[in-house]
Amino acid sequence: MVILGAAAGAPLRYLTDRFLQARHATGFPWGTLAANLTACAGLGFLTGAAAVVAVPAALQQFAGPGLCATLSTYSTFSYETLALARTGSTGFALANAAVSVVAGLGTASLAAALAQALLG
Repeated sequence: MVILGAAAGAPLRYLTDRFLQARHATGFPWGTLAANLTACAGLGFLTGAAAVVAVPAALQQFAGPGLCATLSTYSTFSYETLALARTGSTGFALANAAVSVVAGLGTASLAAALAQALLG
């Protein structure tokens, strides 16, 4: 199930990144941010759901370490943040780091709370 999730998550991350970057003329990595926040929402929802109902192991494996883990990309986030800083876009680099961490934690927390409210 992890392999099936990964087979969906990795191309989805790439397509999300290409789609968003093609529509924004800024140097900010919108595609990576969107993919990472979507993965945070998915993992948060899965975690919240598992806290209140029995989530089948196969679904947990597909969605968690499969789909969401390959949809998110910490290595690309760190590479893009360092590249922004090296090219003089310090503001974008700081914004990317701050927004990614704060919004990621917030998104995961809100998604977990939503799952618990809907399923609890």
